[in-house]
Amino acid sequence: MTIGSFFSSLLFWRNSQDQEAQRGSIQEIDLGVHTIKTHGGRVASKHKHDWIILVILIAIEIGLNLISPFYRYVGKDMMTDLKYPFKDNTVPIWSVPVYAVLLPVVLFVCFYLKRRCVYDLHHSILGLLFAVLITGVITDSIKVATGRPRPNFYWRCFPDGKELYDALGGVICHGKAAEVKEGHKSFPSGHTSWSFAGLTFLSLYLSGKIKAFNGEGHVAKLCLVIFPLLAACLVGISRVDDYWHHWQDVFAGALIGILVAAFCYRQFYPNPYHEEGWGPYAYFKAAQERGVPMTSSQNGDALRAISLQIDSTSLENMESGTSTAPR
Repeated sequence: MTIGSFFSSLLFWRNSQDQEAQRGSIQEIDLGVHTIKTHGGRVASKHKHDWIILVILIAIEIGLNLISPFYRYVGKDMMTDLKYPFKDNTVPIWSVPVYAVLLPVVLFVCFYLKRRCVYDLHHSILGLLFAVLITGVITDSIKVATGRPRPNFYWRCFPDGKELYDALGGVICHGKAAEVKEGHKSFPSGHTSWSFAGLTFLSLYLSGKIKAFNGEGHVAKLCLVIFPLLAACLVGISRVDDYWHHWQDVFAGALIGILVAAFCYRQFYPNPYHEEGWGPYAYFKAAQERGVPMTSSQNGDALRAISLQIDSTSLENMESGTSTAPR
């Protein structure tokens, strides 16, 4: 290593240490400037096509719930595994949008009232809606295509317990058409996928806002992050306990919800463990355009680039037999 490279690395380390003490205060210097009143219309207009896509997703979701699923063959010998009691839902369908959508939105609004950042409010709501709607479309598309019978299918098909089969041994249901139709929508679990989509997004949002992974080891922050995921897990367990779903349905629904929520969150926010994970990309871009000083991570990236450039130059000089060291 040449003398120039050594001093450049030393400079990088010293500046990183100085900036570490200022972390957080510089980052939030521009909060309160971008409010709903001043920038709300501009932000919504910029993302008008995203809102149009959301409306299309809602229409698709409604259509998927109206069409009939694939009526998979169900034989007499299969009924043993489909004869579980036909119980009511522990978690009603109407409650899913309440805790998976409305509750996170209320928390987003609370953070907006504190920080006054319209980018954060808009992108959190937009990202959440994309997460639950994309999850809903994926889940219901698979439901309709597979037509897997629920564990309580027997009592949907034969509510009076009188069995009837055709010549091939397939069931001839005489239960209510709506209940038989719903009985062919077991895989994957919609309750579970929606719950994990909304609450995983909320968990990621909270972990970034409270800086749960800043290396300081505050377990209380971790508990706040885990709580929404625990609630989603309990919803999934209730679907098995109510005999509305097989365990595979719940597992697949959870996987879909988690993956979609993670992808949608990263469209608008850095990773929660990142130094700038507390705010959306759009905020930092707007702050930079306003001439706000770069954050320590941005300064660090610039210094790192300079250091690597000096190291590369020094290596080339060594290979050519020259030296950048002072004589």
